Amino acid sequence: MTTHPNTPAGWYADPQGTPNQLRWWDGAQWTEHTHPGQPGQVPPQQAAQPHPNPAKVQHQVQHQAHVAPGGGGGGTLFTEPVLVVNQKAKLIELTNEYSVFDQHGRTIGSVVQIGQSTLKKVARFVSSLDQFMTHKLEIRDANGQPHLVLTRPAKFIKSKVLVTRPDGQPVGDIVQQNAIGKINFGIHVNGQQIGAIKAENWRAWNFAIVDHTDAEIARITKTWEGLAKTMFTTADNYVLQIHRQLPDPLLSLVVATALTVDTALKQDARGFG
Repeated sequence: MTTHPNTPAGWYADPQGTPNQLRWWDGAQWTEHTHPGQPGQVPPQQAAQPHPNPAKVQHQVQHQAHVAPGGGGGGTLFTEPVLVVNQKAKLIELTNEYSVFDQHGRTIGSVVQIGQSTLKKVARFVSSLDQFMTHKLEIRDANGQPHLVLTRPAKFIKSKVLVTRPDGQPVGDIVQQNAIGKINFGIHVNGQQIGAIKAENWRAWNFAIVDHTDAEIARITKTWEGLAKTMFTTADNYVLQIHRQLPDPLLSLVVATALTVDTALKQDARGFG
């Protein structure tokens, strides 16, 4: 199979030509995960991205983010009270790529950067021009179906992320409100602010997400992977804890924030560091 950058994540015929073997395409590249069978014959429970070590995700939630274990939700991106967002560790980050798990370590989604040209990948590698380029991310469920599209247009100082449905229908915007000090983002729908994301320290490791009354409705905690791993890779790991059931579009925008904050701030740090 010849893959295209927009090919959705899934099991496909092994490009290495191994008979009766499928290989997992994560939306950006081939992985080391294989499975016997023919394309289109993989059972639904095996169509999701290969699972990580559940114990590792549970440790991340309970001991690194200090979120007490609790009952699960409906098993989807928009019905779980805790989302664990882990970027795949790469020594050279050319394409943003994340896996999303519930608090028990089950894969419930992924986030893949789409529409990135070879020229843009080269620019990411050789310079800090990356932050001035347009980025587009798809939030997909465990079966690879897109639910939200995040577009961060090219910017100079402050970031803005446009959130839409896959068909282009607008959901809202997440707008960086300041470039100095603790970073804050406004959550906007139809031009009106319905919430905000507030960094709790200048390093922007933890964020409180509040509604229009300034009441905290969710929290993003960056989890520390250890000095060796953090120094030599660009992987970022987060836990998003949603405190109560939220209505849409606020719910969709809160889920989108876990990716928005990282995409906006990481490029800033590289560009102005």
